[in-house]
Amino acid sequence: MKTSFKNILKKTLPLLLGVFLIWYSYSHTTPEDRKSIFEAVKNADYFWVIASLFLGFLSHFTRALRWNLLLEPIGYKPKIMNNLMAIFVGYLANLGIPRSGEVLRATTLTTYEKVPFQKTFGTIIAERVIDVVLLLTIVAVTAILQTEVIADYFANKNVNFLKLSLFGVALLVAGIAFLLLIKRAKSGFLLKVKNFVFELIEGVMSIFKMKRKWLFIIYTLLIWVLYIAMFWLIKYSIPETASLSLNAILAAFVAGAFAMSATNGGIGLYPIAVSKILLVYGISKASGDAFGWIMWTSQTLMVVVFGALAFLFLPFYNRNK
Repeated sequence: MKTSFKNILKKTLPLLLGVFLIWYSYSHTTPEDRKSIFEAVKNADYFWVIASLFLGFLSHFTRALRWNLLLEPIGYKPKIMNNLMAIFVGYLANLGIPRSGEVLRATTLTTYEKVPFQKTFGTIIAERVIDVVLLLTIVAVTAILQTEVIADYFANKNVNFLKLSLFGVALLVAGIAFLLLIKRAKSGFLLKVKNFVFELIEGVMSIFKMKRKWLFIIYTLLIWVLYIAMFWLIKYSIPETASLSLNAILAAFVAGAFAMSATNGGIGLYPIAVSKILLVYGISKASGDAFGWIMWTSQTLMVVVFGALAFLFLPFYNRNK
């Protein structure tokens, strides 16, 4: 009974949080703000939105190509269209129930390409590990590029840099101590953390065991370049954001990426997170909110439309099997 209740909470809490954040965002804007946001969205140049959507679709197609590189060593090479439709089905499922998409994606390929579920799911986990590493790399690069912005922020807040440095050293020491602690872990939560870290490393190293590892690396880099390029194009849809620098785009991208994992598909939180970052770079709240909503809505609609079409088209595409 307790397990069932926990499962229900895991499935509903992110969605409820997203709905709450939409209400929160709405209730904390004045009628004038809402009018400004509506006008910004209404008057946006949707040529750039369509161009961004094309890059988004291209990133998913590249992911479908990359998936076959993981499946080939275990003796399978599904049709790219089945890979692509399985990916969209998975993304659509994640909008409703977090992390359910990975299971449904593996089930779809098992159903139509006869790839054993365990093996298919294993390749998806490996993909996720690689993508986490890439995201963390982008976060690190973004943090390095934001040093001037961070310094200006702290200067305006009259921060004591000696205390800040000591805090940084303390965090570093605590991090090293934690790593040494989990290395010796043999049970409980620390063992789970240890296993996760080792699986992360093992997943990354598995790339170098592939026959076409360099093609895999190229596909992986292309996927993330396309993700960032989607953001870059959307900025031209709103006059006030058109002059945003790469630093600002990367910072907004990172904020949006974390928002996506916090609620179902970033519902509610995504526009807020992106808008808050853009405020730091001098973009008005109305234009920042408009940017966030246009980015989130366009990508979500693409997932909903192509995910639904994939559900319908998969049986017909594979009817002769």
